[in-house]
Amino acid sequence: MGFFDLLPEISQGWAAGSRYDTPMDTQLIFQDPSRFATPLLAVFGVDITVGETDDPMPALLTTSDAVTNAAALVLESGEFKAAQGEIVLIHAPAGLKAERLLLVGLGKAKSLSVNGIRKAAGTALRAAKPLGLRDVTVIFPDDHALSDEHLEDLPCELTSRVIVEGLELAEMDWDTYKSDRKDRTVHTATVLVSDTGRGTESVAREEIERGFAEGKIVAGGQNFTRSLVNEPGNVLTPTELGKRSAEMCEKFGLKCEVYSTEKLHELKMGAFWAVSQGSAEPPALIVMTYTPEQVGDADAPVLGLVGKGITFDTGGISIKPADGMEKMKYDMAGAGAMIGAMQAIAQLKPSVKVIGVVCSAENMPDGKAFKPGDVVTAMSGKTIEIVNTDAEGRLVLADGLHYAKTLGCTHLINAATLTGACAVALGKINAGLFSNDDETCERFQEALTVSGEKFWRLPCTSDYKDEIKSQIADMMNTGATRYGGATSAAMFLAEFADGTPWIHLDIAGTAWIDELRPWIAKGPSGIAVRSIVEWVQSYSA
Repeated sequence: MGFFDLLPEISQGWAAGSRYDTPMDTQLIFQDPSRFATPLLAVFGVDITVGETDDPMPALLTTSDAVTNAAALVLESGEFKAAQGEIVLIHAPAGLKAERLLLVGLGKAKSLSVNGIRKAAGTALRAAKPLGLRDVTVIFPDDHALSDEHLEDLPCELTSRVIVEGLELAEMDWDTYKSDRKDRTVHTATVLVSDTGRGTESVAREEIERGFAEGKIVAGGQNFTRSLVNEPGNVLTPTELGKRSAEMCEKFGLKCEVYSTEKLHELKMGAFWAVSQGSAEPPALIVMTYTPEQVGDADAPVLGLVGKGITFDTGGISIKPADGMEKMKYDMAGAGAMIGAMQAIAQLKPSVKVIGVVCSAENMPDGKAFKPGDVVTAMSGKTIEIVNTDAEGRLVLADGLHYAKTLGCTHLINAATLTGACAVALGKINAGLFSNDDETCERFQEALTVSGEKFWRLPCTSDYKDEIKSQIADMMNTGATRYGGATSAAMFLAEFADGTPWIHLDIAGTAWIDELRPWIAKGPSGIAVRSIVEWVQSYSA
């Protein structure tokens, strides 16, 4: 089965009853841009100057003379400088069948990146929304448009993929429950490849088609994650998260098992259960399994994706301040990332076995809730002194990581909105990256060059271990001091990876976008899905 055979099956996985029951139709067409009729035709531009203080010299990434001529007056005027994210709209462009021509800046040509193209594609689509346009077309950047080598690092397949990802991610708006919401959905997005440029080369054409299909799959997984994270806690309970995960797995051919209280007791998941016991909502242990068609050797890696799925976090007995608590519906973003990644993995079909484990619960104050001073025993047999019930994410992950190992996982990666300390350290641009194994971590860091997501590696070494030492138990669930909180949380998790190559992603500061950006809406970001998928594919033979 080829990549294009997969396209009719690709689903965005929106919540039932949402405005996104009918996903945007994203299509790939090979045609001369001057002859393509569309309400909005977008073309990318770069500044070809080298010096930081030089006057901008914008150039369009197209070999279509008609498109360049239509934009000539704007380019000559200096109105368009091709800065990253800059847009200029030209109405009734001469010589084109398009009703409007949108120039979208990529910044300096010498700094051109795949993530810049991803953002520019998103910027083009979101520029159409206030205009009420239902159809958007983006011209595929042509490597012959510039006389030097600036597009060498942008192969056809990857460029095609990131354009589609940018378009698909930009389409989403998260006003799902507004009764008076304005419908600004874009119905059709077209990636237009000139039939006189790269589209004439058969190899390039195949690469573009393959990247296009991959982009739809990966963006679909990320948007599914975003749709889950957006849901309020009264809708997306642990049980509902399990239900939606099972529905996704059934649709895409994954094995899925959803367990609850009885299974936690059977497995002696004392850490996971401690968090769950204060809520009227039962917990959910979700296990998703992708098995490749051809199973590798006995020593082939098995990848474990473990996600924190706290569907609402009050902090428990160590209750959070009221200010901002409503945002704690997003505390299952790590679980959402793993579920979305599994959806993409099921369609991309890498030749490596992958097991997703999600530990989902609510953290609530109640007469039955766990409390500071308690000692609980994790599935691994290690004992944990509870110092703060608001450090609950690491408890569910402790049992999730150990359980993944018992299922045969040889390499582990977990994602969690784990610590405010990580957000304080890195802000809202980089997420935290921790690992006990350099080789495994380097694979992930290489994946970032494709995913465009920003993760910054922080220390996770044995000299921090004393920070979680307990007098009464094997460890505490917080650090001994308020310093290095993100690292002390990582050190806690490392105890349950217990030597297995492992990566921890702390996405607390980046899982939610607080301000509208030109290329993406305010709301859930879906961070880590693209990076995890790329990391998994690096193990595919």
